[in-house]
Amino acid sequence: MSIFSDLFQSHKEDVIDTARFFGGVAAVWFGLVTFGFAAFHIPSESMQPSLEVGDRVLVSKWAYGYSRHSLPLGLGYALPDSWNGRLAWHEPQRGDVVVFRDERQNPPRNLIKRVVGVAGDTIEVREGQLYLNGNIAPRELVEVRNYRPHNSNDVQTVSYYTETLPGDRQHAIYERSDDYRFDDYGPVTIQPGTVFVMGDNRDASNDSRAPRGPGLVPLANVVGRAETVLFTFESCRREEGLYCPRGRVWRGL
Repeated sequence: MSIFSDLFQSHKEDVIDTARFFGGVAAVWFGLVTFGFAAFHIPSESMQPSLEVGDRVLVSKWAYGYSRHSLPLGLGYALPDSWNGRLAWHEPQRGDVVVFRDERQNPPRNLIKRVVGVAGDTIEVREGQLYLNGNIAPRELVEVRNYRPHNSNDVQTVSYYTETLPGDRQHAIYERSDDYRFDDYGPVTIQPGTVFVMGDNRDASNDSRAPRGPGLVPLANVVGRAETVLFTFESCRREEGLYCPRGRVWRGL
């Protein structure tokens, strides 16, 4: 009996040690993805050329503070609606790429867009060009690109611009034309506690301009700031005359 008792006790201690180890790993992971960083995948082409379908983006949870949307595995959505506030110390700035919870969708889902307007700004789009507080956001044509959209054999032609927001925040955008849907919008004034977001692929983005888009995004719904592309599952064939994206990993957005 002594031998069996010793074996049982030894196995019991091994099980406890293993459980403690995995419990510690889970606690570290939970703390990291709640208060530090988390990875989000890109499901659509709305943020081209900065982000492509299949990219995994590193998002800092601490950039703007914390809310119920910071909790992983959907745990925050089990909390009472009265907990829909935010412990915040910074607010998104124009040019930031943010992940946020779009609760106007059914079911709600996470989206990623670029902040182009903050509280007090007046946003307008005229013939495809963005105006902030009555002033045009300058854009410079870099080139005309042809590429194959995700899971399509068609060829899409876009104008690739560099757009400059106030504060000299520059980013790349795509425009199919300047008379596409949502190319004439507003003006609208951004309300306190909200931000106005747009996709970099301006004519392929369901954003704050769209009747069925997220509208003015409440700061309480912002999950965090996208920092860079960790890695990507995106792939494309190199074809003569067609653009094949490269070089986004570990670069700023």
